[in-house]
Order: sequence, then C-alpha cells, then structure tokens
Amino acid sequence: MVVCVPVTTDGWVDPRWGRAERVAVADIRGGALVDWQEFHVAWDRLHDEAPEGGHHARVARFLQEHRVEIVVAHHMGGEMAHMLERMGIRVGLGVDGDAREAALSAAGHNVA
Repeated sequence: MVVCVPVTTDGWVDPRWGRAERVAVADIRGGALVDWQEFHVAWDRLHDEAPEGGHHARVARFLQEHRVEIVVAHHMGGEMAHMLERMGIRVGLGVDGDAREAALSAAGHNVA
C-alpha cells in the first residue's frame, strides 16, 4: 500500500495538503513501513502560480508517478478530494500527529 502524507521537517503531519511544502510517500507492506521518501514539492509556493486546475494537475501527476493509493491529511478542499476520488485514490482526513504513524494507521485501516 502506498500512502502519501503532507509532512513538516520535524516529521509531523502538515495541516496543509494542497499547500504543503513537503510530502512523504510511504510504502507499507504487511503492516510494516518498508520505505519512506520525503519530497520538497513546494505546493505552498506553486499553489497560486497557476489556475486551480493547473495546480490540481500538478498534484495528480505527482500521485500517479508515485503510484499513491491513499492520501492522508488534516484537511483538503472539496474539489481536491473529488479529484482524488475520481482517480481511485482513497482519502483520510482529520489526521494529525506523527506522519509515519498516520501513514501506518491509514494503511492498516484501509481508509475509505
């Protein structure tokens, strides 16, 4: 299961999804974290540099390139959530705390 979570530099869930500076992609198998990669995506800066559809396309490309199956975040806009749903990516919202634990929990609960 591949989970993506917005992450702060100190390893916590960043409350911003579409405006996250960094995201982590976690590969979780058999309930264990087997790979964790963090990416400086700069969505915080890039968000307002393109029309909304352009920003959503940027996020979609990233998720497709990394074969993300679940996104966990504290909050995201309705249009972003709808786009992820259309892509077949499950979304878990209201998440905070340690980003690695949030990813493991989402994979274990197979977020709907």
